[in-house]
Amino acid sequence: MIELFTSPLSLFGAFLGIDLVELIKWAGVLGVAIIIFAESGLLIGAFLPGDSLLFTAGFLTYTGFLSIDINLLVLILFVAAVLGDSTGYTFGRRVGRKLFNRPDSKLFKQAYVEKAEVFYEKHGGKTIIMARFVPFVRTFAPVIAGTAKMNYRTFLSYNIIGALLWAVGITYLGYFLGSWFESMGLDI
Repeated sequence: MIELFTSPLSLFGAFLGIDLVELIKWAGVLGVAIIIFAESGLLIGAFLPGDSLLFTAGFLTYTGFLSIDINLLVLILFVAAVLGDSTGYTFGRRVGRKLFNRPDSKLFKQAYVEKAEVFYEKHGGKTIIMARFVPFVRTFAPVIAGTAKMNYRTFLSYNIIGALLWAVGITYLGYFLGSWFESMGLDI
């Protein structure tokens, strides 16, 4: 069933330099959740394929290639995304200031923290939500929010909304696209 559609999914993943079907087959649900966590909360995750991985996992769940209930998958990925951003926030809150307390360098200038504080005070909530949909930015937005000392309760509420829209929305989109393909009589 999945073999007919493996090639377009593989082609999409190949555009990113990764065969997403093979990655999901190898890593499983736990591996996908770890990748989503790392991309959302660990600075090393900036180049991971979160959007396409969520979509592909949803699609593969519909086809039965990933044998897990879609609602359970979505819950796991939602929790991974929220915990990832919270980890990034905590890192920024605890370590970020120390990086900027050193004498100014090309990357770390104290003026940047002051600008970030003003920015997050004015636009922090929508930044946390919108950053979910921008690769690379989604990794650094929570760290900057923590460094800028955005109120954690405020951060967490927008983190949850962003994770709902991103992790839940994109995963279900992949799942329902698989359903739509089947309803159109297309082989998946």
